[in-house]
Amino acid sequence: MMLLDRLLKRLIREGELVTTWPDGSTTRYGSPTPGRAPVAITIASPTAARRIATNPMLAAGEEFMSGGLRVPDDDILPLLDLVSHNMRWEWGNRARMLLSSGQRWLSGLTQLNDAVRSKKNVAHHYDLSDRLYDLFLDADRQYSCAYFTDRDNSLEQAQTDKKAHIAAKLCLKPGQRVLDIGCGWGGLALYLNRVADVDVLGITLSEEQFAVAQRRAAEAGVSDRVKFQLVDYRALAGQFDRIVSVGMFEHVGLPNYRRFCEVVRDRMTDDGVALLHTIGRADGPGVTDPWTRKYIFPGGYSPALSEVLPAIEQSWLWVTDVEVLRLHYAYTIEHWYARARAARDRIVALYDERFYRMWTFYLAGAITAFRNDGHCNFQIQLARKRDSVPLTRDYIAGAEAQYRAKG
Repeated sequence: MMLLDRLLKRLIREGELVTTWPDGSTTRYGSPTPGRAPVAITIASPTAARRIATNPMLAAGEEFMSGGLRVPDDDILPLLDLVSHNMRWEWGNRARMLLSSGQRWLSGLTQLNDAVRSKKNVAHHYDLSDRLYDLFLDADRQYSCAYFTDRDNSLEQAQTDKKAHIAAKLCLKPGQRVLDIGCGWGGLALYLNRVADVDVLGITLSEEQFAVAQRRAAEAGVSDRVKFQLVDYRALAGQFDRIVSVGMFEHVGLPNYRRFCEVVRDRMTDDGVALLHTIGRADGPGVTDPWTRKYIFPGGYSPALSEVLPAIEQSWLWVTDVEVLRLHYAYTIEHWYARARAARDRIVALYDERFYRMWTFYLAGAITAFRNDGHCNFQIQLARKRDSVPLTRDYIAGAEAQYRAKG
């Protein structure tokens, strides 16, 4: 317990952490901070204390899952927010350096996502029960960053606005062929067809998502225009007027960025336009934390722009626009976290208590990554030619308004 005590003394400076130890004694760390309530935790055993102290980036999540680390009402967000606030991305933050050093060398080794490994990694996360995703996502199952034109908008409105924002940046025209790389459950593909009168091919490696997307297209009566394939992006043939990829690039892996960009170029017509929407890092190259890598997104990584742009340049593509969405994903996942907590009994019935704590730890950690760490979202617009999109960005707002009017 002495090791964890020393770690917490060094880590918690702003805000208060009240720790109850296995022998019943308590220790307070940090200092009162306006607007930040004290956070209480219980360490259930000396083993839990030792594991967290010696490997906090992995063991804290594991001990929360197993009950070795306990918080009131299993609400892990206040604790993760307190810790990440003290580790926030800020010049000279020694606490951040203390816990994040020594991992970056692993980055490339954990992202060797060939076709076989990519399918296995996708299945690990996206082939979970359909009912789980229905419990915390919006009805269209948009499992990516929403777009909050107003902080107080509902999740449903923000996700609809996200689709309109993306559609506007694609410069769509009726009858065009659109490729959706990593199409999820088909919501964006169906939306683009409905509001812009385009034909869409969505591709995925998730068998569960593929089945749902096909069913949704059939139910909407558009199976002839909105189609889906269970195929790796590297194995696809043909050309498309527009290409979009939302929330999939995080699974590509750094060693494959150039190949991905070459596929985008080769699948795009000469006057084509593409939009890449991905989680990214404002704080430069890094590494996926070991807990997330083990339990949530094996092979996953959110890149810095400095890691993506060289692959784009080497693929002879024009970067025609870049937008950085900063707090939008924090707001999105706050909705997901609240809905998951409200659905606790149903998630436990689907899986068990350990899975519920794992899932909420994942969502809470993601919230704090966007609140306090360097995480953000990038929307990168690409083209083969410099004049494929208008010279100014005015067209985006105009098209967006038209799509929003269609709902």
